[in-house]
This record gives sequence, structure tokens and C-alpha cells, in this order.
Amino acid sequence: MAESEPQEVKYDTMVKMVEDLNRDLEKLLEEMEKLTVQATWTAYNMVAIRTNPDLASSMKRLESAFLRCKEHIEKTCQEVLMESKGEEPKKE
Repeated sequence: MAESEPQEVKYDTMVKMVEDLNRDLEKLLEEMEKLTVQATWTAYNMVAIRTNPDLASSMKRLESAFLRCKEHIEKTCQEVLMESKGEEPKKE
């Protein structure tokens, strides 16, 4: 009976180790899947840009417009927050 206890502990330890290993492998597999998707989209985008050079300039214009809109929205939100606190908005 004294010998069966250490074997049970070894078995339980091995089972836990295998479960931990499976969980770690699943996490790694998920990360690899995400990286694969990102790499695929990057390759797709590169092919699309090389195929149509106008697309690159359109993307730059779109990004510029997005940044201007984002800046305007952030400024407006700050003004609304200041007004709600009873402060005067900063004039630039």
C-alpha cells in the first residue's frame, strides 16, 4: 500500500503535465493561426497594391481623410466634455 501512493502521485503529476502541455499547445496553435491570417492579408494587400498603383495613392488619401476626421472628432469630444463641466472650450 505504501508503494501505491507514490505511483498515484506520479500518475496525477503526469496527467496534469499532459493537460498543461495540451493547453499550451492549443494557445500556440491559436497564435499561429492569427499570424497566418495576418500574413495572408498582408500578402493579399501587397499583390493588390502592386497590381493597381492607383490603389496606393487612394489608400494614402483615405488614411489622411481618416486622420483629419479623427482629429476633428477628438476635438469636438473635448469641447463637449469641457462644456458639460462648465468650462469654456479653448479657442485655437
